[in-house]
Amino acid sequence: MRVLLVEDDRMIGESVQNELRDGGYAVDWVRDGKLALTTLNTHVYDAILLDLGLPGADGFAVLRAVRSGANHVPLIIVTARDSVDERIRGLDEGADDYLIKPFDISELKARMRAVIRRRGGQAAPIMSNGVLTLDPATREATSGDIAIRLSSREFALLQALMIRPGAILSRAEIEDRIYGWNEEVESNAVEFLIHSLRKKLGATAIKNVRGVGWMVSKQP
Repeated sequence: MRVLLVEDDRMIGESVQNELRDGGYAVDWVRDGKLALTTLNTHVYDAILLDLGLPGADGFAVLRAVRSGANHVPLIIVTARDSVDERIRGLDEGADDYLIKPFDISELKARMRAVIRRRGGQAAPIMSNGVLTLDPATREATSGDIAIRLSSREFALLQALMIRPGAILSRAEIEDRIYGWNEEVESNAVEFLIHSLRKKLGATAIKNVRGVGWMVSKQP
């Protein structure tokens, strides 16, 4: 999952970015509303975390631009503005959720899982293709009677594949989903992670389509 974090406070931004990366998210962090809009014109995200008090363009301007462009990306406002009127305005202008600072990072992650799940048309908290299951809350994957807690990178890769079972993702597409800006990507990183997942979950857990990419099977 690739997330755009729009937050001008350095301490909060660094903390959220580090926590989310540890949780298996690829996080791009910008500190300016105008830069956020530029970034959204050139990158695709699975979720946006948006502060309201931003330099350049405030959060509501960013929110309106996102929704007026028919971008349905899950978006959570994360702000210190706690008035009822502000919350109502944020939700009415297109935010999927509204979280007030200070917050617990575990709650933020849970809210992110919920809005991403709803936008994907999935009600159940557990992802499954009928053979594999993946619990985003615990990073635990199950295959048959094998249950394994995955590393953050393993989880990010398997989640990217299980969002659309049967869809083939290329190396570039996988890297785009599991690595953020300024994160070094070794040439064989994807193959290494897939080898690790197959070793833990079975050789057929992830299928290779030679010359194209990788996939998990659709539900039998």
